Amino acid sequence: MTNSKPLAVRIRPKHLSDVFGQEHLTSNTGLLQRFVSSGRLLSCIFFGPPGSGKTTAAANELKLPLETFNAVTGNKKDLDAIFASARLNGQLVLIVDEVHRLNKDKQDLLLPYVEDGSVLMIGLTSMNPYFAINPAIRSRCILCEFKALNKDAMAKAIDRALIHEDSQIEIEVSNEAKEAIIDSSNGDVRMAFNILDALNIAYPKQTIGLDQLKELHIYGNLGFDRSDDGYYDALSGLQKSIRGSEVDAALYYLARLIIAEDLDSIERRLIVIAYEDIGLANPPLVARTLTAMDAAKRVGFPEAIYPLAVMVIDLALSPKSRSAINGLSKAMNEIKAHPLPVPEYLRLTPVGLAEMDRYDYDRDDLWNQIEYLPEGTQNTPFFTPQASSPYENTLINNLNVLNKIKRTHNIRQLKRMSK
Repeated sequence: MTNSKPLAVRIRPKHLSDVFGQEHLTSNTGLLQRFVSSGRLLSCIFFGPPGSGKTTAAANELKLPLETFNAVTGNKKDLDAIFASARLNGQLVLIVDEVHRLNKDKQDLLLPYVEDGSVLMIGLTSMNPYFAINPAIRSRCILCEFKALNKDAMAKAIDRALIHEDSQIEIEVSNEAKEAIIDSSNGDVRMAFNILDALNIAYPKQTIGLDQLKELHIYGNLGFDRSDDGYYDALSGLQKSIRGSEVDAALYYLARLIIAEDLDSIERRLIVIAYEDIGLANPPLVARTLTAMDAAKRVGFPEAIYPLAVMVIDLALSPKSRSAINGLSKAMNEIKAHPLPVPEYLRLTPVGLAEMDRYDYDRDDLWNQIEYLPEGTQNTPFFTPQASSPYENTLINNLNVLNKIKRTHNIRQLKRMSK
């Protein structure tokens, strides 16, 4: 009888040594293999992209009782049954899928059992555990990173699937088609197996080439959606490509983000890039970015791609200056290291200060001679301009003129000298 379960389930490896692409964890010197060899296990969080083998590696080779729990669909009753089993058996392994989705109530129930070791939890997630996992859970677990499979590992996994006695795969796959499947899967072995399943159904007992793949319109796996780390990696790649003025790379990452159709995130990132990386080198471009983002949101997808493409190219090829944000960062570090009070003459209500010692709103001739930094401020200047463009060169000239003026905290003396 035909097994209707997915191919990834039908041929799931039963031993760590059969897991491809994670040798840093599963080889004889890898942490997970050492757990098996020693007969001992610690609570772990397996994190990494979909289809990298997390669920397979969680298979229990220690012959301990095994339970599974889904953090999204599981409830308190399910956990109570698991804890009863733990008390009965003394210890059990609990695989928690989507562990980053555990709410506070479920965490509070689970933590005491993880703490005393009666439940050895293996949490599975495609999210970055440093951001997505509650610190109370994370601190009680060993973090094990699973990586997207490289092409060699993907090829081995596909070859194994084609000959496995439980695979029910009756097709042959040409080398060209295999390469295309590997490229389309983007390191996700489950995606590759789903493609093989689809081809096996559509073309039973045939040899698969590129034509069959095209006929089925099988598209590549982008490797992310809006909720996982890959998506934010693409946003990061976009900003770094623009900062490095590599226009083709910037367009590449923009294309990935456009396919995910999250215009809000693209808008926020491009506005940040305009102010953070272009900054004072090209202020008109900062304004144009805001205008382009307004246009993109007005028309929406698919037409939004036109202003987005124009702006990304413009940003990538523009002069760059981070002098503004660098200056602000230095000022923030100074405040953290040496917090000082605002000078009395700058305070909104300078109580008890004589009139001659107060800031004078009518004496604009004195404004450039007053020292506005608190006495004792260190590590100045904060702002160091970059000669990145004619505009910033103008600012440099203005700054040089102002730096020649001697400033003072003594308002009374300044007023007397200027009479």
